[in-house]
Amino acid sequence: LFPYTTLFRSEGGNFTPVLMLTALDSTEDRVTGLEVGADDYVVKPFSVRELVLRVEAAVRRRQREQPPLATFGDLRVDTEAHRVWVEDKEVELTALEFRLLMTLFQRKNRVQSRAQLLDDVWGIQAEITTRTVDTHVKRLREKLGVAGDYVETVRGVGYRFAESPASSKDDAP
Repeated sequence: LFPYTTLFRSEGGNFTPVLMLTALDSTEDRVTGLEVGADDYVVKPFSVRELVLRVEAAVRRRQREQPPLATFGDLRVDTEAHRVWVEDKEVELTALEFRLLMTLFQRKNRVQSRAQLLDDVWGIQAEITTRTVDTHVKRLREKLGVAGDYVETVRGVGYRFAESPASSKDDAP
């Protein structure tokens, strides 16, 4: 039997295909290998071309199975299911909060003005001063908890999703 009872799968949407390359070629060995979590079982001798094709096939299969997940520090987002987790705990966001988070997340390290966010997230083109964006950013930060530190205020300009959060939130609204 194999010395492993289960094979490693990483959390948070990351995936590494597991192929067993072995000289054990009985049906029982193959079944056991697949039962403990291998994506494929290749018996020696094998050609390098066959191995490469089997790895590519395992990656393609997994990409079709997995919804797109975005992971950043303690924050994990499933864009298709509109679900968010912080430190592996699901966070309930409204549709608008989710759009705000995704807009900032997809534009990492680029400042988004309040007017730009109003237009892109709310669909409002306004020349007036409004606290709507500030209020929603504050609520979003509160819901995200420790991951809320990634949403930074840029005084007099707007907000950005930062790759390394500021050590303090003195300039938060």
